[in-house]
Amino acid sequence: MISLSALAALHSEYADDLALPVDPVTVNGVTIGGAEPVLMGTVNLSRDSTYRESIAVSTEAAIRKARTQVAQGAQVVDLGAESSTARAARVDGARQRATLLPVVEALAHECLVSVETYRPDVVTAALEAGARVLNLTGRDGEDEMLACAASYDVAVILCFCEPEHVRAPADHPSDTDPLPYLVDHFGPRIEHARSLGVRRLVIDPGLGFYYGNLVDPAVRVRHQAAVLAQCFRLRRLGVPVCNALPHAFDLFEDEFRKAEGFFAVLARLGGTDLFRTHEVAHVRSVLRAMDFLDVVRPGVPQPR
Repeated sequence: MISLSALAALHSEYADDLALPVDPVTVNGVTIGGAEPVLMGTVNLSRDSTYRESIAVSTEAAIRKARTQVAQGAQVVDLGAESSTARAARVDGARQRATLLPVVEALAHECLVSVETYRPDVVTAALEAGARVLNLTGRDGEDEMLACAASYDVAVILCFCEPEHVRAPADHPSDTDPLPYLVDHFGPRIEHARSLGVRRLVIDPGLGFYYGNLVDPAVRVRHQAAVLAQCFRLRRLGVPVCNALPHAFDLFEDEFRKAEGFFAVLARLGGTDLFRTHEVAHVRSVLRAMDFLDVVRPGVPQPR
């Protein structure tokens, strides 16, 4: 339940977490985890994506979409060549590279480019092409990918992922309180990534991926909302938090393009640092309105 009393109780119970600082991540002049929220636009190079408006059908379309998102306020653009939906076709490394690399090369000198993948060969090629954020959605070969990221000194987004990659069948911790599970999951991974030389780390609770225990739309959206509203409890890990904003089609139906703006409010209140969105212009307007109304983020001192 979202109510003033529930939010006040959450604030009171976890006040210590709320006050904890995180180590900001700065890449190419963009600071994630600082005083201002950061928008990550999304361009999907796979036709299997469920968010049709984000699909680019060609290299030229992907470049155009990315440039549009930057003009709308995205400081980061995330490129992916394989949909993370359960029924999507898997795309091998060669095809991912052929699709991604021309776009990365064209955009690398214009904006901060992120590449979402779980394949070591794609990681190496994308970083060589100029990507400076690795949106890591797999664990199989994780050491190789992290070591590669360290060698290029790029930022890494560690997504919640227990099997070999987020496309594999899995459940999300959706008990009464999933946050302790997420802390236990990410703690060792952060430590391990740092041991391999990765200096810039962000974590993503993985709310945008498919899970077998969150198939029911009502159950899924309640879980997503609960995590978004209290992701400040992950601050004890000392790193910024990225969240993919839900579009909750079953709730919003024909107005689904407004959904990410609604969830951006919960994410902002909950302490999200990096907002991964398909609707850059809309979410930017929502966050600007919250700033105008002096909505204070977790970890930012409140005026006295």
